[in-house]
Amino acid sequence: MIKYPLLFIAALFISFAATGQKKSLLAQRISEKVTIDGKLDDAVWKSAQTATDFIMFQPDNGKPISPEKKTDVKILFDDDAIYVGAIMYDNEPDKILKEMTQRDNFGSADHFGIFINGFNDSQQEFQFFLSAAGVQMDCVATNSNGEDYSWDAIWDGNVTITDFGWVAEMKIPYAALRFSGEGKQTWGLNLYRELRRDRQQYTWNYIDAKIGPVLSQSGLLEGIENITPPTRLFFIPYGSYYYNKSAEISEHTVKGGLDIKYGINESFTLDAILIPDFGQTKFDNIELNLGPFEQTFNENRPFFTEGTDLFNKGNLLYSRRIGGSPSFNSNDPNISLVVPPTVNLLNALKVSGRTKDGLGIGILNAVTERTFGVVTNITTGESQEIVVEPLTNFNVVVFDQRFGKNSSISFVNTNVTRDGNFRDANVSAAVFELTDEKQNYNVSGSVKYSYVNEYQDQENRSGVSSSLNLSETAGKYRFSFGGNYVSKDYDINDLGVNFQTHYHSVYGNSSYRILNPNKTFNTFSLSSNLYSEFDNATGKIQQGNIGLYLNSTTLKNDYINIGFNVRPFQTFDFYEPRVEGRYVYIPRSINSSIYISTNYNRKFAVDWNPYFTMTDEKKRESWGMYIEPRFRFSDRFTTSLGVNFNHQSNNAGQIPNIAGDDQIYFAKRNRNTYTLSSYAKYSINKDMTINLSARYYWSYVDNREFFTLDDDGGLTPAIYTGNQDQNYNSWNLDLSYSWWFAPGSQISVLYRDNSATFDRVINTNITNNFSNLFQDNLSHVFSVSIRYFIDYNQAKNWF
Repeated sequence: MIKYPLLFIAALFISFAATGQKKSLLAQRISEKVTIDGKLDDAVWKSAQTATDFIMFQPDNGKPISPEKKTDVKILFDDDAIYVGAIMYDNEPDKILKEMTQRDNFGSADHFGIFINGFNDSQQEFQFFLSAAGVQMDCVATNSNGEDYSWDAIWDGNVTITDFGWVAEMKIPYAALRFSGEGKQTWGLNLYRELRRDRQQYTWNYIDAKIGPVLSQSGLLEGIENITPPTRLFFIPYGSYYYNKSAEISEHTVKGGLDIKYGINESFTLDAILIPDFGQTKFDNIELNLGPFEQTFNENRPFFTEGTDLFNKGNLLYSRRIGGSPSFNSNDPNISLVVPPTVNLLNALKVSGRTKDGLGIGILNAVTERTFGVVTNITTGESQEIVVEPLTNFNVVVFDQRFGKNSSISFVNTNVTRDGNFRDANVSAAVFELTDEKQNYNVSGSVKYSYVNEYQDQENRSGVSSSLNLSETAGKYRFSFGGNYVSKDYDINDLGVNFQTHYHSVYGNSSYRILNPNKTFNTFSLSSNLYSEFDNATGKIQQGNIGLYLNSTTLKNDYINIGFNVRPFQTFDFYEPRVEGRYVYIPRSINSSIYISTNYNRKFAVDWNPYFTMTDEKKRESWGMYIEPRFRFSDRFTTSLGVNFNHQSNNAGQIPNIAGDDQIYFAKRNRNTYTLSSYAKYSINKDMTINLSARYYWSYVDNREFFTLDDDGGLTPAIYTGNQDQNYNSWNLDLSYSWWFAPGSQISVLYRDNSATFDRVINTNITNNFSNLFQDNLSHVFSVSIRYFIDYNQAKNWF
């Protein structure tokens, strides 16, 4: 029931008026000092203009905020920073959610945010959030790449919980923003509030959900005058200590280095790392890989995750190539080759930014050291060192011109140059994205060209890839369709990832969604897609899928996803045989999955995902289930336990040829995979956190029948005497303590242990498999790292 009907009607009228034009807020210049304590009791706040009348963005788009949840925001500025004060009224302050999390983790808490575009060009925003627990979140947001929370700025914020709601106060230095040096400026501005218990999101300037891009729907911040972009020069020296212990080694290591961030001008920033140290990055979730392609991993190194939206243009960069495994390997059965798992990174730098006219420029360069492996002749037993990765330079250059409200044309080049007679590679791409003035339709596409210089008596190769997509991006009904062409020799794998080549494809998608809640759902969408892919030479179909998907959120904010996918045609896999020109047939199939995620606002929540696949081939199927219950004991302590089981029956896959003939051998195999993962977080306060992450992975493969591959893609029974059964186990545990003891400065302590075992004899007893990991295989790492943030503008006063 609405307690204040007249106020509600007035707010409704104001909100309707506001939807047709941009709101404007006048910032007030001050000379007095502001104490950032979350109380707004400094006298300067009283005379500042107020932004109010927030409007719901989700789920009931366009509905004005109720009077008892009124939100008032004021903005001040001086020569150094802008100051933001926000009062979030709440008639039930005892129900305000305020889970304490690590930085950039929203958790189950109310939030206030401010979105600033210093050039007011609808292209890029800097977003700053405070939770009701005082935790900071920040990101760079673009329409094309979404929100990048790997970007971290140095700013101050504090909150207080009151008997009428809660209060947030921020100080955002100009060094955290990008704007021109003009005397009088108008910035793009939007303000944000999330009522977490109701899963309601509000903005000050109305964002119409019927329109796809949201950055162009911000309001205006006026009155910013006579400010100067500051010198953005930051030094981050660090020191680390590592103690490594295993059955083979026990060693102590001390490292030191320096990161530098320099604002070349108001638009462009230089980032450089000297003597990198990534020893405390998250472990990789390694799996038993039976497929023809390498397993890829998420990038966890901060330098390669922060501010990389420009470098992701064209999808040509997989940064794990830099400092990844050595590029040289050998298939010679007469030798054994032992290589280091990774190549050391010597240094890296990047320059990135965007001018006020919308031109984005990005340059990334990294150098890895010369790396050796040991090759042994199996017959003679003689061993020698060989170079498995020479001194290598990786380079990425991007030019991205934005125009209109959400359009851009880009040129991207990646280059890998290896010292000596080793493989070099170069890739260039033109990428475009065009949106009409009303932002209802979008046309995007690309043309990419790759060139590989093989050296060592191998032919140089070049290839092309192209794509075109047309889509409707607004309204309840949306669609897209397009196609791709990839030539045989297209290869970007020296610095990118591209596994499939020599194909062309066509696809189409359509969807329906509700824009406002109904009697059953807060959100609901139904989508379908068709995808067909064909081999360029033979015309045989590689993929042919029809999919139907339902996504919804109930009125109690439980999420439900149902997927149904059909492959109605027999298709052909040109990659599993591992021999050019050969292929194996893939049977028709039906697969379905259900994913349910209950509302995380509750102390107990669960994610549940059963799935299955059936084929028209006898006994060839797969099924599994993932379940992860989580419990929030308090606002400080949260834990979860995930269990994933997958079973495959009669799956066909290539196995090594041990007979020495010209045949390609396949096995039909059963495979079981178990993954157990646990997570726990305890926040001592908003700057100090203890985290525990653990993962146990076990997968075993039982090869039951053997075949040779026919020329038509079929399989003929054969005799195979080798043992290709596999039993793989791995264990990882990270226990870490993190303390942000000063702005941008951190002490982190990590204990890590890990182990892996591999055997050709299958042991189906999980207890035995798990205990074997802890016998003689366990490796331990204890490390302490200290990073200190130095701002030149403050440091110069020290002297």
